Amino acid sequence: MSEPKRMVVAVSVATVWTKPESPRPLDEPALKRPADIREWLKRMTVDDKLDLCEANRVQTQILYGTSVLAVEEQGDWVKVIIPQQATRKEASGYPGWVPRRQLVPETETPAGAKRAEVVADKAWLYGSPADSGEQLLELSFLTSLPVLEEAEEWVKVQTPADGIGYLKAAEVRLIDGPLAPRPMEGHIGREIVEAGKRFLDLPYLWGGLSSYGYDCSGFAHSMHRYFGILIPRDASDQARQGTLIEKDQLEPGDLLFFAYEEGKGAVHHVGIYAGDNRMIHSPESIKSIEIVDLSTYKLAKEHSVSRRYWN
Repeated sequence: MSEPKRMVVAVSVATVWTKPESPRPLDEPALKRPADIREWLKRMTVDDKLDLCEANRVQTQILYGTSVLAVEEQGDWVKVIIPQQATRKEASGYPGWVPRRQLVPETETPAGAKRAEVVADKAWLYGSPADSGEQLLELSFLTSLPVLEEAEEWVKVQTPADGIGYLKAAEVRLIDGPLAPRPMEGHIGREIVEAGKRFLDLPYLWGGLSSYGYDCSGFAHSMHRYFGILIPRDASDQARQGTLIEKDQLEPGDLLFFAYEEGKGAVHHVGIYAGDNRMIHSPESIKSIEIVDLSTYKLAKEHSVSRRYWN
């Protein structure tokens, strides 16, 4: 492709693969339109989930309605750049491959339109403003769509590929742009921790960036984004930005990074400091989001640096 094309994600969660050959037969539910993320997760054993990382199959994920740049085509696949996910891998945004069927050309939205952002853990997109209406898609936390009309109980939204849709007003917040406004008052770090606690016991997913499953940096990225704070996608990049915080100055919401060679090597994990020498994090494929005591945490000796993004 000579010129990048603006396209939009047309499935609830699009998994971004390292290359078109990366998916396995068991990954088929994640490649469809609509994508069946629940079925995909149900199919995978722990070993299958570990293989997503060990075989370098998955890079990240993108939510329904997210705008991306299509920069290359290969058969039924499109290489995309995700501007909302900053990375050293590519200056313009996170790169990876998505099935062509999961993308549609971007269309213009009404000038000055607000966006409805899902703040429930998950929310159904309906075909009509009624509980008995057709359920079109189950959307992840932080999915955002242009608003066409507001009512007391329902918000009418423009979808990328499913026509007009409706979201329950109680399950979304209205924002004026692609990112919620950053709070000006209160201890935002503590609020980041409280937001994270909603997802305790959610199983880890390598590359996960949705409320169906987060990886460690995807969890940190999403909890910050909820408060209008956009941080890099990967732990290794997150550890290089923000404000450096010494160990005796840690406050809830600060990010703790862990590196090989007892903290001297490459960063491989991130968690959110929860206060009282505890951390909330999405740990690894055999576990779920949890709060741990840092004094007994198995990676304690690998703590390398701490960063703050919320002040």
